[in-house]
Amino acid sequence: MKYGYARVSSKGQDLTVQINSLNENGCSTIFKEKLSGRKKDERPEFNKLLETVQSGDYIVVTKLDRFARSTKDALNTIEYLNNKGVGLIVLNMGGDKIDTSTAIGKLMITVLSGIAEFEADMIKERQIEGIALAKERGVYKGRPKKYTDKNKGLQYAIDLFNNRDSNGMTVKEIEEITKISKATIYRAIRDIGK
Repeated sequence: MKYGYARVSSKGQDLTVQINSLNENGCSTIFKEKLSGRKKDERPEFNKLLETVQSGDYIVVTKLDRFARSTKDALNTIEYLNNKGVGLIVLNMGGDKIDTSTAIGKLMITVLSGIAEFEADMIKERQIEGIALAKERGVYKGRPKKYTDKNKGLQYAIDLFNNRDSNGMTVKEIEEITKISKATIYRAIRDIGK
C-alpha cells in the first residue's frame, strides 16, 4: 500500500499541489500537516504514519525536505523504515523519482539529503553574514514594529495602564478591551521610561 505524506511549514500555506501529486502517484491514504518540520517529535501526523506502515508498504513524499530536515534525520528514519520493510519514494529529486527500497535509491537519498542539508546551512550562513553587513551599514532594522507610538490602540492601552489607580482596571482587563497583549503593553511602558 502507498501512503502519502504532505507537509507545509505554516497554516497559511497550501497543500493542494502536494496532495494532487500524491494522488496521481497512487497514494490511498495521505497524512497531512501544516507545521514546521524542524523536530520529528512535534509532527503528530508523521509519527502516526510511521506507526501505520507495515512491511511491503511505501511512504511517498513530493520532496525530501517534506520528509526530513537533516541528513541524520532522513537516514535514521529511512533505516527505521527499512527495518520495518517499508520503502520511501521521493517524487521530485531533480526531476527523478527515488525509491529507497533499491540499492541505488539508498545511495542517492544519502547523497542528496547531505547536499540539501549543506545547502540549507549555506543559506543560513549567508543570511547571518548579510544581516551583519547590513547592521554595519546601519540599514538593518530587524522586523518592523507592529505597534508604534502612533498606534491609537496602543496609546489607549497605555492611558488605561497609567490610570489604573483611578479606573481600577487590571492589565488583563486592559488586554481584553484593547486586544493588545500584556507583553506589548509592558514593553511600551518600559520603553517610555527609558
